[in-house]
Amino acid sequence: MDPARLRFDAYRDADDWTDAATDAIAHALGEVLRERDRARLLLSGGSTPGAVYEALAETALDWSRVDVGLVDERWLHPDDPASNAYLVRRTLLRRHAAAAPFRGLTRDGLGIEEAVRAANLHAHQPADVVVLGMGEDGHTASLFPQMRGLMEALESPRAYVAVDAGGCPGAGRFARRISLTPAGLAPSHARFLLVRGAAKRALLERTQSGSDPRELPVRIAWQTPGATLQAYWAP
Repeated sequence: MDPARLRFDAYRDADDWTDAATDAIAHALGEVLRERDRARLLLSGGSTPGAVYEALAETALDWSRVDVGLVDERWLHPDDPASNAYLVRRTLLRRHAAAAPFRGLTRDGLGIEEAVRAANLHAHQPADVVVLGMGEDGHTASLFPQMRGLMEALESPRAYVAVDAGGCPGAGRFARRISLTPAGLAPSHARFLLVRGAAKRALLERTQSGSDPRELPVRIAWQTPGATLQAYWAP
């Protein structure tokens, strides 16, 4: 892995991984808050990051100054248990972090294009800290390998786009989504990738043997100019 663009840290177990990732994300937010009035934190969904979000909720930051948003979202009601918004509210927005303002990507009464316009309006406050995940197919955010319109999404000047991941196995039954783009990732001061398991470590290593994000979209995490990606892995 190219140490100039991707730093890979491996941990022996889930507890050490959670502690290290939590400390690193909290430190990155603290650095921003020392320099500016507010910080913007974007979070991913999935089954991997919940323990880190729960630990972050116990961290004594000035959460009232941290604007929490999402990297991506399935086109679901924000109260749907399968939504990323639900995950963030259940795991992060409690204890100390209950004070953090949170804005999801879907809202009652908005169509998907209206929701994307609203997301791009809020993205005028650029992301400072971004927490990414990686699927077993190499997707990140809601950018899936060989997805229809993938190149348009990768090349979009907008921070968020609507995507149709129909036919992509990694998307499951949730084809319609809103996703962060490389343009939305680029301003971030700190980028984190949270991954678990031997299969994902092998996949992450395989991503280094090529450069085409259409094959493995997670490559945008370190190919997008800006901050070095910090990858945290445990079995």
